[in-house]
Amino acid sequence: MAHTYATDVLVAGAGPVGLTAAAELRRRGVSCRIVDRLPARLPFAKAVGIQPRTLEIWDRMGLVRTALDAAVPMRGQLMYVNGAEQPRIDLVLPPEVPYGFAALPQYETERILDEFLTRYGTGIERGTELVSFAQDADGVTSRLRTPSGAEEELRTRFLVGCDGAHSIVRKGLGLTFEGGAFPEEYMLADVEVDWDLPHGYGVRAMHRNGDGAIDDLLVCIPLPGSGRYRMSMLVPPELSTARQAEAAGAPDGVAHGLEGGRAPALPDIQAVLDRLSPRPTTASAIRWASVFRISHRLVDRYADGRVFVAGDAAHIHPPTGAQGMNTGIQDAWNLAWKLALAVEGAAHPDLLASYDAERRPVGEEVVGRTVRHASEGIQADPADPATLMLREAQLLVSYRGSPIADPSGDGPGPRPGDRAPDCGGLTGEIATYPMRLYDLLRDRGGHVLLLYGHGHGNGHGNGHGNGHGNGLDELAEAARESSGGRVETCVVLEADAPADATLLPAYRDSRGEFARLYAAEQPTAFVIRPDGYLGARLCPPAPKPLAAHLAATFAETAQR
Repeated sequence: MAHTYATDVLVAGAGPVGLTAAAELRRRGVSCRIVDRLPARLPFAKAVGIQPRTLEIWDRMGLVRTALDAAVPMRGQLMYVNGAEQPRIDLVLPPEVPYGFAALPQYETERILDEFLTRYGTGIERGTELVSFAQDADGVTSRLRTPSGAEEELRTRFLVGCDGAHSIVRKGLGLTFEGGAFPEEYMLADVEVDWDLPHGYGVRAMHRNGDGAIDDLLVCIPLPGSGRYRMSMLVPPELSTARQAEAAGAPDGVAHGLEGGRAPALPDIQAVLDRLSPRPTTASAIRWASVFRISHRLVDRYADGRVFVAGDAAHIHPPTGAQGMNTGIQDAWNLAWKLALAVEGAAHPDLLASYDAERRPVGEEVVGRTVRHASEGIQADPADPATLMLREAQLLVSYRGSPIADPSGDGPGPRPGDRAPDCGGLTGEIATYPMRLYDLLRDRGGHVLLLYGHGHGNGHGNGHGNGHGNGLDELAEAARESSGGRVETCVVLEADAPADATLLPAYRDSRGEFARLYAAEQPTAFVIRPDGYLGARLCPPAPKPLAAHLAATFAETAQR
């Protein structure tokens, strides 16, 4: 029986997470609508930290240049305790990581994603609220309340809830949201100061009492503009909402985000600066200020049938390390490419279940880590500094053990489920400049099969010249047949490979960076998923195991 759908996917919530989901769906040709109950974008610099992994995502999507033009670098953090300067933290990553840390006000992130989405003919339906929904085996029926107050019924294949800490979608699914709240309340403010501290460094100044406990705190994150920072600090008694940890006054018992009541004013901010600023300074040009509450909660599952939750609808936690929004963006990206295959009818029946299997453990780890850091400080983390930096950058997120990660790819170098690292020094026959691997992946919508080897014999030697056939063409054909033409193939050759090594798109590893970072010492096939993670590492590569791996992602009907 044929079913009629008004659109393929409804996305509830137009923050950075919902916009990422909608943009990726539209980029992949999936029809969707995105609704948000707010009449306009909020002008608040709430989430401001942009992690290197998010910039890699935006690179793959094709919008990173716009973000880089709007953001400011985050070079590190200056630390002060009771007025004494502590060792400075510099945010340094390995040279092969293509992007550093950045800061960008949330409303700018939303603007960039919104404008990108508009290129695909889809805009945010403002003032439109998801009221309720019901799902069955074939789709989801949602009720929307429009700006006029009228209600509309919408039939879609899928519903994605990116509607924040008080999510209607989460409540409608009956998901648990276990956790708790911090008793402290914070002031947030977007202001300018006239100190002479180094550009691009955050500031963390605290006061410890005689027992060693922190009783006063100032955290400043640089923003675009001269001397401009997003500041957070403890709330003075006169501004406190006086709510307890579980926030009985919250409509759903979840206290997280901006509070009502009297907003902090410039004198409130100046009083904290007078106590804790490492330099005498005057605050001015306040753009907005609010009181902020922090909870830590996690849903029991990220999906139920044809309905999914992402971002704050699934996990909320302290803003320590700027993990929340970035984690939500990765939720959305992980889900979008899988939904796109499902809408096409090209997804394996179990593919969508891998969203919860992959992303919920990540949410659990992030909630636990940020709670520890908020309570004890990041300096109490037992990880070595290099590992700590990579983890904060979200470059160590891994899906090893995922139902769609090939379990046979153990060994040195990145394993199935790991992020596919970038590398430089790839040269082609036409471009006269070296490229990075991410340059080759940019704007590609689907999986990419990377074949590494010597390539002797125009695709008919084994890479060592013994004439038994390295099967580059056969591997590419196996990928096409197993995916219905949805896997593109590129070849990475050793630097001394002959010019006619293969008729497939090929690039030489002129500096040996690919071989080093991927620990590739002999012909190897790497399957890179649309979200930039390795699905398989096959050494030696062969069509049969490649097809078997792809069969866990693609439906039999997609294969040809």
